[in-house]
Amino acid sequence: MSHQQTVAVNGHNGHSARPKVLIPEKVSPDGLALLNESLEVHERQGLSADELHEIIGGYDALIVRSETKCTASLLAAGKKLRVVARAGVGVDNVDLDAATKLGIIVVNSPQGNINAAAEHTIALLMAVARNVGAASLSLKGGKWERSKLVGIEVKGKTLGILGLGKVGLTVARAAGGLGMKLSAFDPYANPALAAAANVEIVPTMDELFEQADFLTIHTPMIASTKGLIGSAELSKMKPTARVLNVARGGIVDESALLEALEAGTIAGAGIDVFTSEPPKPGDTASKLIQHPKVVATPHLGASTMEAQENVSIDVCEQVLSILSGQLPRSAVNAPIILPEEYRTLRPFVTLLEKMGSLYTQHFSPSNTASQLRTTFDLTYEGSLASANTTKPLFAAFVKGLLSPISSPDSLNINIVNAELVAKERGLLVNESRSRDRVEQEGYSASVTLRARLDPRSSSASRTRRTEISTANPASAGERRKKIEEQVITGFVSHNTPYISRLGRFTTSFVPEGTMLICRNYDEPGKIGVVGAKLGKAGVNIRSMTVAPIETGGEEVGVTAGDGGAGEGGAEGAKQREALMILGLDRAVDDVVRKSLIGEEGMLEVSVVVL
Repeated sequence: MSHQQTVAVNGHNGHSARPKVLIPEKVSPDGLALLNESLEVHERQGLSADELHEIIGGYDALIVRSETKCTASLLAAGKKLRVVARAGVGVDNVDLDAATKLGIIVVNSPQGNINAAAEHTIALLMAVARNVGAASLSLKGGKWERSKLVGIEVKGKTLGILGLGKVGLTVARAAGGLGMKLSAFDPYANPALAAAANVEIVPTMDELFEQADFLTIHTPMIASTKGLIGSAELSKMKPTARVLNVARGGIVDESALLEALEAGTIAGAGIDVFTSEPPKPGDTASKLIQHPKVVATPHLGASTMEAQENVSIDVCEQVLSILSGQLPRSAVNAPIILPEEYRTLRPFVTLLEKMGSLYTQHFSPSNTASQLRTTFDLTYEGSLASANTTKPLFAAFVKGLLSPISSPDSLNINIVNAELVAKERGLLVNESRSRDRVEQEGYSASVTLRARLDPRSSSASRTRRTEISTANPASAGERRKKIEEQVITGFVSHNTPYISRLGRFTTSFVPEGTMLICRNYDEPGKIGVVGAKLGKAGVNIRSMTVAPIETGGEEVGVTAGDGGAGEGGAEGAKQREALMILGLDRAVDDVVRKSLIGEEGMLEVSVVVL
């Protein structure tokens, strides 16, 4: 049975019944008051999994915290369910794939605990600096150890912030009020917001580690940040430095942190999150908790009365919005595209999301000599130029750009909030439409992305600009000052997205799965070199495309990292370059990627997962 999209009619009195909401966990009274105005609310705390499964079929909405497990089986039993709301940030207890297939929107509240997490970071910072935890235990034990518990002042000390998102910026503002110097590493930070908070953006993590008297971590827990801070990173810090983690367990290697504390490599740590929660007796996390140089708390970052109230009100408002037929603010799996636009735009929504993700991963500073840019020109050509709306395409592109650097439960992007998200991240996206026909076999529309350095991007008040042109957009660009660009062009054929240009190279490949993209000198033997290295690493090549340099039409600027960096040599040398796009059967670690670069003619190598 499909999920119902209309309110059921009460057969006894002929009036529309109010939608029913089930709440099996404690939710703040203010949130409940909002729901009670127009919905039938049932609070049923203490239900077993079987009891919940038995009654869920009668409800239009389900509001949970962290204890209730919203499994595929439970969601399937909820024949009327239209929304599951998680009163908090993470959605690990909700089967998102099952919810999406069933048409159930899942929402969370990623904003409600920002201030709470930031304040807890400051609390741990001060507790570590002034030995508050040890002093309290000592005093409660009947001791008076003033000379043993001398601390340090934070005024004038450098706070290194790893990840300058909303929590990181809030911490920075509070620490600035304490007189601390502020440095941060975040390749995707908004320069204008950083400057307003008096935060200096440093170019490398190593520089941040070397400068920091206190290091605080505010990055999402994704594949690239797991174990991000290990022995090598801790060894770069001052022996007087302290590490704070109120983000996610696992970002700091717990074994490496314990070793660093015992060896005196760093002076202390304040920890609120652990790899396993609660920690098991005798494991590394438990040893960290017991360490005299550690102040530890049981994941209290979001545990304030105000934060609990904020997330409750937030998700309850979103439940009301969804049940009234509107799109929510923070839907983890909300549709970027509306039903009436589905047939025409769905393949291009997929294409734009892939192009955004490909851009962030391929042009990453770790892969190229260039920097990621924050100003983007999207040009819709051919039949797309006459689309009634491009909002879904814009939203998909923003989601793709941010997905490689965001945790899934914080990536709540839809056509309602995409412009706001872009503005918060300092992104400026200009959209234009070209009426020129796309004369290519197999498709009638294409999209070109150009990323450029633009000093206006950090302070621009607009994040989205759409205009219609009757001439080739490149002609307009030639009338402006020439700016070197990173370029991706894509099209859709038989509902399958393709990439037809990547940087300076003409190509044709389907952007999916794990891909290794190599820029190399176009000489014999290069394929064999890559194949041998991958084979030794146990990685199988499933597909391969070789891309020559774009030679037709407009002149393409050449810079380091421009989809292939020019080395500054003669134009003839540049023309001898090619791009290899290899489809792989598994992930490739960074050691293998770096081993491909160097004397054997590989100039740049990126690993992209789509």
